[in-house]
Amino acid sequence: MMGIVSLEGLEFYSYHGFYDKERKEGNKFIVDVSLKTDLESAGVTDDLSQTIDYGEVYSIIKEEMNVPSKLLENVVLRIQNRLVERFSSIQSITISLSKMDPPIGGRCYRAKVTISKDFPV
Repeated sequence: MMGIVSLEGLEFYSYHGFYDKERKEGNKFIVDVSLKTDLESAGVTDDLSQTIDYGEVYSIIKEEMNVPSKLLENVVLRIQNRLVERFSSIQSITISLSKMDPPIGGRCYRAKVTISKDFPV
């Protein structure tokens, strides 16, 4: 029984950005993550160890959000790699990282980078 474990709207104040000012002053970021996995064992056994613990997912994302990077692409790739390393049951992953009110010289609600990857079983 395939399913998706998602965390949406994770908020962080982090120091990512190409410009020195962004890495010095920081900004608000929003992370969304969806992990496709087999949920049948967890559904039958009611055992957390048989699924993806979203508390652990949050902790991994928080750790990576605390590492300043110039590019959002670098952050989402690091998050992806850590999650796949920790949870071998992930069959596909989608991560979006939004920088709120980015410094682009005009009004912009957010800039967002999204990556998706499938992992053959």
